[in-house]
Amino acid sequence: MARLPRLNLAGIPQHVVQRGNNRQVSFFAEQDYAVYLDKLKDYAKKYQVNVHAFVLMTNHVHLLMTPETEKGVSQLMQSLGRYYVMYINKTYQRTGTLWEGRYKSTLVDSDNYFLLVSRYIELNPVRANMVEHPAEYPWSSYHGNALNKDVVLLSPHHCYQSLGINKKARKQAYRYLFKHHIPELTLQKIRDATNKAWVLGENRFKQQIEQQTGRRAVPLARGGDRRSKSFRCKT
Repeated sequence: MARLPRLNLAGIPQHVVQRGNNRQVSFFAEQDYAVYLDKLKDYAKKYQVNVHAFVLMTNHVHLLMTPETEKGVSQLMQSLGRYYVMYINKTYQRTGTLWEGRYKSTLVDSDNYFLLVSRYIELNPVRANMVEHPAEYPWSSYHGNALNKDVVLLSPHHCYQSLGINKKARKQAYRYLFKHHIPELTLQKIRDATNKAWVLGENRFKQQIEQQTGRRAVPLARGGDRRSKSFRCKT
């Protein structure tokens, strides 16, 4: 099934994933991570995009962002990707592409999935068995969202702000969320929505997006499974 075109709507969070070409390394030294985050901050400001969560893995990145304009995320990712490839090629005297085609993204239902996706992103190094706890990984937003570090790049979403009456309370409440396991079915739901450009959310949210954009937010229903008893009973 062909992948759906990306949806871009102002004021609605997007989970963005960009992978290295053929899953190859995209960050070679600590300086590379720092350069990427610095330019992410610059382009987020330029294109009016609020960054809420991020993780930079060795061969891919995850970002949770809300654009203030319809084209904000696309403009940010195009400019950031172009700059970073030029930087890497010049620094390491290489040529050619770095990223695996276009980035992937999904719209996120704030009320039901925003904090889940934020945790999903910051737990990537744990699931990859790189660290035992997200606090041990230096290149993620966990340090700003949960710990006593101010990350200028981050803009708190209203779902995050609702966790407490002040910064200390919010960080404490956010840390507590990580005591709860994210079910495998939920992890797969996040992956599928992002990789296939479906909308991540409850039915009401999906219907609202479909009405607003005129584009379906979920995959088309498939025909019956010929191996299943229920399918055979209908034939």
